[in-house]
Amino acid sequence: MAERRRMSYSVHREVLDEKAMDEMGQKSVSKTSLREKVKKSVRCSGHRMKSCLLGTVPILSWLPRYPIRENALGDLISGISVGIMQLPQGMAYALLASVPPVFGLYSSFYPVLIYFIFGTSKHISVGTYAVMSVMIGGVTERLAPDSNFMTWDNVTNTSIIDTVARDEERVRVAAAVTFISGLFQILLGLVQFGFVVTYLSEPLVRGYTTGAAIHVIVSQLKYTFGVNPVRHNGPLSLIYTVLEICYLLPESNIGTLVISVITILGLIAAKEFNAFLGKKIPVPIPVELIAIVIATVIAWQFNLQQEYGVDVVGVIPSGLQPPVFPDTSIFGQVIGDGFALSVVGYGIAISLGRIFALKYGYKVDSNQELIALGLSNSIGGIFQCFTVSCSMSRTMVQESAGGKTQVSREFKKLSLVFSPIIPSIHVKEYTHNQQAPKEAVLAAIIHVNLHSMMKQFLDIPALWKTNRVDMLVWVATFILTLLLNPDIGLAASIGFSLLTVIFRTQLPKYSILGQVPETDIYKPLDEYHQVQNMPGILIFRSSATLYFANAEMYQEALNSKHTTATHTHTEKKKQPNTSCRRFRAINSSFKNMISDTLIPNMEEQNHVSVIEVDAERDPSLPRAIVLDLGPVNFLDTVGVKTLRSIRRDYGEIGVEVFLAGCQSGVVDNLQTAGFFNDKVTKSCLFTTVHDAVLYCQSAITQSQSMEYKV
Repeated sequence: MAERRRMSYSVHREVLDEKAMDEMGQKSVSKTSLREKVKKSVRCSGHRMKSCLLGTVPILSWLPRYPIRENALGDLISGISVGIMQLPQGMAYALLASVPPVFGLYSSFYPVLIYFIFGTSKHISVGTYAVMSVMIGGVTERLAPDSNFMTWDNVTNTSIIDTVARDEERVRVAAAVTFISGLFQILLGLVQFGFVVTYLSEPLVRGYTTGAAIHVIVSQLKYTFGVNPVRHNGPLSLIYTVLEICYLLPESNIGTLVISVITILGLIAAKEFNAFLGKKIPVPIPVELIAIVIATVIAWQFNLQQEYGVDVVGVIPSGLQPPVFPDTSIFGQVIGDGFALSVVGYGIAISLGRIFALKYGYKVDSNQELIALGLSNSIGGIFQCFTVSCSMSRTMVQESAGGKTQVSREFKKLSLVFSPIIPSIHVKEYTHNQQAPKEAVLAAIIHVNLHSMMKQFLDIPALWKTNRVDMLVWVATFILTLLLNPDIGLAASIGFSLLTVIFRTQLPKYSILGQVPETDIYKPLDEYHQVQNMPGILIFRSSATLYFANAEMYQEALNSKHTTATHTHTEKKKQPNTSCRRFRAINSSFKNMISDTLIPNMEEQNHVSVIEVDAERDPSLPRAIVLDLGPVNFLDTVGVKTLRSIRRDYGEIGVEVFLAGCQSGVVDNLQTAGFFNDKVTKSCLFTTVHDAVLYCQSAITQSQSMEYKV
């Protein structure tokens, strides 16, 4: 890149304070009242109604203008690719949710169609997701544990689990929590609460998904080794589960373990082969679907369940489920879980959606995404689906296969329509009276699909080099998610992330500024060698806003920048009249004259003559202090009181304090809090630091001239 040519400019204007700036710029003093805002928001017109309709149902905007020739083929190929990939993932993630695998296929069909109508992202692949599934599994196993469905078998004289009744109850629980999470998302979208995603920073999301991936892997170890550990809930449940699985390792089913290892190695090799041929073939090889088909055939032909005791999923019913409204009696027990699911699912989807929107130059409406996901989950709950979100792996496949629209940001690709076609065919035809693949194969698919999340551990050394606070957030989120489970861990992680922000505002960097020679730019003296200190003027700046949490430290930092000012201020508090010196002298001649001649009978008194002389100014004190409030974006009452105290205390020792670079909101805060009065006007506020410095230099020059004449 060629070196940029330096340009110069010259501006001639008067020194401007806020009062002069308001007059020159004709600042508006009128403010819209709350009544007018409400009246304007409910005002209806044809144009506004049309915009609202197109914004609420985006398909009406982009579908009539969809460029078939340019995008249909790419969307068709990507849709088929994602649909084939979604088949085994839906079945596998249903195991994480502790529901029969067919409900994973339903969750890959109904919610995708709803998002196709109401969503605004062109690239994310909505459907089952590992993190959401494991959170659903925690709820279903907590409210419908195996112990509630134990029955006595008279043939074997042992207690067995009524799996049919258990699975039916778990499906009802999953549908109820999915419906509740959808309602939360719709409600948050209607109240324009999309900004909540700003509290889910990228290090937090990546640390959280990595920790949740560990939960997913541990939950599938029982299928990998063929053991039956006791389900643990609550904090530290992951540790207890790992310890129990280690205790049960001698009881592992060898057949299940062999199948798991072979499947994992085969899937890894096939995925590497897919990556090698990625640029040579338009559609990736559906290795997961092939693995399921092979496992199904082997399980059917060799009767692995009876011969070797290998667990299989069982018979998958054909057809689609009729809509059933969720059981309202469960709602009260899953409200907290529903809110956690709504926030996590939205955070993952909008984070990935924004990445692709930035990459391809279109906009994702965060509030509309909340509504779209909410409708997908709430309607999906009626059709007995479990909560869905966005999958990183499927989204990457969808993009690499050509599913993208670059003509306009409102265009929506059709691959989300093509994606449900394959699952629907599978549900209606392929699964009819077929025995499903082994649970070990589905667990192996989950293990392999999570390898991309394990790569997120590489974020730690990268963040160590760039931002160690973000690295701390990543590590803390990961540990909290591991120890406290995904639901409580998310709340604790958000709280920890907010604490880091608070601590950083409490511990900002305080600097004394100096002027870059022959410019109106001011930089910290301790960072630039050529920056010149301004004689008689102290320019002070904090890198954070000024509010109750750091107001006291702000004043202490200002005092510590000049120890003499602090010492003089302390002495002033001890002696009320520090602006002058008192000299006491006993006028003995005057006393003798009074006692001997004028008042001979008067008792002798000590007459004191007081001579007041102006104090000599401490040369180490600045004549003026300029507070650069450019980084301050708001002031609370404590911050305003701090500024008032600084002006008063330094004014009493003859140091003028000026404010510079105040934003309009800060000026309004000062005015509302009563900072200005008859003595303190907007004349002490300057538009820039340079304006304040020029004014101070002029005042100092005049003061020195008067002192010289005197």
